[in-house]
Amino acid sequence: MGATAPILSKDIIRPIAERSDFWGAWLTFHVWAVSFGAGALFVLFPNPLTFILAFLLIGSRQHGMAILMHDAAHGVLFKSKALNEFVGTWFLAAPYGGNMQAYRHYHLKHHKHTQTELDPDLPLSAKFPTSKASLKRKLIRDLTGQTFWRLRLASFKGVELEGSDAFAKSSRIPILVTNIILFAGLAALGVWWAYFALWLFPLMTWFMAVLRIRNIAEHAMTATDGNPFRYARTTKASLLARIFLAPYWVNYHLEHHAYMYVPCYRLPMLHNAMQEAGYLSKMEYETSYTNVLKLASTG
Repeated sequence: MGATAPILSKDIIRPIAERSDFWGAWLTFHVWAVSFGAGALFVLFPNPLTFILAFLLIGSRQHGMAILMHDAAHGVLFKSKALNEFVGTWFLAAPYGGNMQAYRHYHLKHHKHTQTELDPDLPLSAKFPTSKASLKRKLIRDLTGQTFWRLRLASFKGVELEGSDAFAKSSRIPILVTNIILFAGLAALGVWWAYFALWLFPLMTWFMAVLRIRNIAEHAMTATDGNPFRYARTTKASLLARIFLAPYWVNYHLEHHAYMYVPCYRLPMLHNAMQEAGYLSKMEYETSYTNVLKLASTG
C-alpha cells in the first residue's frame, strides 16, 4: 500500500480481524428473526401502520441478508470456509434471489479495480452527481418494481447491467428451493399470501431503493485517482438509518476497502482504531445519508 494508505500495526489489526462463529450465527439468526417478527406483527395486528413497518423492516433485512452474504463471500462471516459457503449460499443469498459464488467473482473485481475503468461497479457511481429530477426518477423506478424486473430479466438473459450483481445469472436451484420452503412454511401457517405481500413486495421495491442509496453512499462522487482514503466513503448512520437503511455496519465502507478481511461486526472497532491513528481527517466521510443524497442531486 502507498504512503497515504491506512496502515495499522499487526498487533492492532489481528484482534480486529478475528472471525467468530458466534457472531456469524447470531447475525444470521437476527436477520431472519427481525424479518419473521415484522411479518408476524402485521399478521397479528393488521392495519396500515403495521404493514408499513413490516414492509420497511423486511425490505431492510433482505438488504441485511445481502450485507451478511457479502461477508460470507469474503470468507469472514464465520471462521470456517464450509460455514461461510453453506450459510452464505442457502440462508443469505438464495432467499432474496442472489448467488454468492457469482457475486464473489464480480465483487472481487470491484475491490481490485476500485473506481477505475475496470471496476464493474463504476457505472453505479459515475453518473453522480445528477439532477434532483433524475434521482427522483431512479428512486421511483426502484419503488415501483421497475428496477427489480429489469435486473431479473437481465440475469435470465445473461446480460450485465449496472446493479445486476444483486441478481447474478447463476444456478436457480438454491433460489427455488429456499423460496419454495418459505412459501410452503407460510402456507402451512395459513398465511400463504404473506409470501407475496410481505416478502416479494418489499424485495421488488424497498430493497431496490435501499440498495441504490447504499451504492450512492459508498462510491458516488469519490476519488478516481487511487487514493485509498477517498475512493470509498464511510457514512455516519443514525439509529433510524441503521434500522431501515444501513444494517450490520454496512456504512463503514472505507474501512471495509482498507481491510476487506475484517468482519462487518468488527468494522466499528476498525473505524475507532483508524481514528485514533489520525486517519479520520483524511477519509472520505459524510455525517448522514441525507447529506450524501443532497450531494448526489445537484439541481
